[in-house]
Amino acid sequence: MALPAHAAMPLHARIQRAIRQLIVDGALGPGKPLPASRALATSLGVSRDTIEAAYGQLHAEGFIDRRVGSGSFVAEMTAFTPGRRQSPRDPQRRNQPPKLSRRGAAMFGGGGVRERLTPRPFAPGVPETRTFPLALWERLERQVRKEVGAQTLLHGDPQGIAPLRRAIADYVNLERGARATADRVLVLTSSQQALSLCANMLLDPGDGIFIEDPVYYGARRAFDAAGLECLHIPVDGQGLVVEPILAEPRRAKAVFLTPSHQFPTGATLALERRLALIEWAARHQAWIIEDDYDSEFHYAGKPTACVQGLDPHDRTLYIGTFTKSLFPGLRIGYLVLPPQLVGPMTVARTLQDGHTAPMAQWTLARFMEGGHFGAHVRSMRGVYADRLDLLESLVRRHLADFVEPRVPAGGLQMSCRLTGGLPERAAIEAAARAGIDLLGLSALHADGRGEAGFLMGFAAYTPYEIELAVRKLATALQAMRPT
Repeated sequence: MALPAHAAMPLHARIQRAIRQLIVDGALGPGKPLPASRALATSLGVSRDTIEAAYGQLHAEGFIDRRVGSGSFVAEMTAFTPGRRQSPRDPQRRNQPPKLSRRGAAMFGGGGVRERLTPRPFAPGVPETRTFPLALWERLERQVRKEVGAQTLLHGDPQGIAPLRRAIADYVNLERGARATADRVLVLTSSQQALSLCANMLLDPGDGIFIEDPVYYGARRAFDAAGLECLHIPVDGQGLVVEPILAEPRRAKAVFLTPSHQFPTGATLALERRLALIEWAARHQAWIIEDDYDSEFHYAGKPTACVQGLDPHDRTLYIGTFTKSLFPGLRIGYLVLPPQLVGPMTVARTLQDGHTAPMAQWTLARFMEGGHFGAHVRSMRGVYADRLDLLESLVRRHLADFVEPRVPAGGLQMSCRLTGGLPERAAIEAAARAGIDLLGLSALHADGRGEAGFLMGFAAYTPYEIELAVRKLATALQAMRPT
């Protein structure tokens, strides 16, 4: 009754809940008499009406029987009879692992994909949000409420509202060289949802999928959870090495790529390799799953066109997201699909979350139609390029004894190879104690024993925060050196 979480509840409800829990735990067994309402009221220092209200609710819920002239008794409920059922509060029962399905065990065992609610340097993949034009966004939201009205409060189209799908198709055609139309766009809540849909709709448990090595951890976990066999293909300076795929073309029914900016190496997939994979997919009726997660931010020349735009056979599924280009809380991603997959994929997403929030979709559509999205991306591209230059110079100045930076042509993070003989795990733990987040590189490899190093995100952090964090990191790593 004294739990802080119950402090806001009426007194009779707290008493009712306390007695109910005693019954559920077996402390009050079936048939056991409860104190008379007058006696319990005196004992607890409350009014008799309060006890009567608690007993009345317990009786209505079936936990107790009330007999005129005899009093109140715990109901004869077999499910709570001691000896037939262990109490839910039994420590032995509570500590037993749950019996999950194979798919559920794979999801749980993989650890999911979790992001920090409040990122700190150098958490990767986080955009700058503090300078986002919120006033403009709020103005567009007000316009939507005024013009679209109550329609934004209802269920939305599972495929996404038409204005946003048109805006997305126009954007990827113009900026990414895609071959998209509004009717081929499926609006989702995230790229992670897109990966899960692809894994479950295109392949069966046990089927093979070629994936990059190293690879984005969220993709591997989505494919593992779907029961797929991940076949790891090495990455070099020109992206995914295609020879192993062409040597055994039937080992897998799909390939997962981050061709524009490979995660985490930053390599760009060479044109001849793109064309080879397109031909492989067409010849063997396989699928190409292309994740174009941060191609908006390219700092050295214009980014290469996406694979989907080069594929005349409609075997490529193109994944995009606004998490990196705008802000994570927006929760909007998308798939550009081959025409024959639009229907199946749209039906499948109705079994997951139904639809993406209409208000956010309408506001984003206005934001894109008004040219604000392009302007924001151009502005952030300049900001991020400056922050990358600063991070590189600071790393070379303060961390030269420990790491070798590998400056990317784009993206929101820079990879660094450990060169000072420090163990990767120990370095990351030392950084964490200093208030710095680093993502290790070795765990992104199939065997977990890849090149030692870490990723340093820079986009979300001001120049002052970057310099302060680099100095803290230098101090933390210096302290690890033997004296």
